[in-house]
Amino acid sequence: MPFPLYHLGPSAFFGLTFRKWLDVPVLVLANIVVDAEVLLNHHHWLAHTLLGGAAVGAIWGIAAHPLRHFFEKIMQMLHIPYQTSFWKMAVSGILGVWLHVVLDAIYHPDVRIFWPSRVNPLWQLISQKQVEILCVVFFIAAAIAYAFAAASYMKQKKANPDKTQG
Repeated sequence: MPFPLYHLGPSAFFGLTFRKWLDVPVLVLANIVVDAEVLLNHHHWLAHTLLGGAAVGAIWGIAAHPLRHFFEKIMQMLHIPYQTSFWKMAVSGILGVWLHVVLDAIYHPDVRIFWPSRVNPLWQLISQKQVEILCVVFFIAAAIAYAFAAASYMKQKKANPDKTQG
């Protein structure tokens, strides 16, 4: 992707939509964590494969576990219900990286999604412009999902002021 921010729309949408089973901050930030490889190596390599990405995502989810109370405070400030667990964070890390890798595999010819195979069957599945438009559409959908999550949070807070998580 030309801008890592394009990845935030799809990851935020899926994170918010499936927040009962996924950890939103871990899923969203996994999209940034995986691009550390590109910043360091200036090309897509092992982290931009399903196998390597699973390892990177799991490590990120596990490493983020001690930050769960920080994420909880951020989510409260954003008025989003938040409950997490070790496994939820690990799985969210993996899925977040995989979402990133799939988008990059469509967009970039050098992504070897099924490493060690050199074949990238997703390259140009749709055009780069269509990928960008899709990411913008997902960003708008994420904004709508956020509005619903925030409304749910406020409704729950109003109904039970002592218990605003869930």
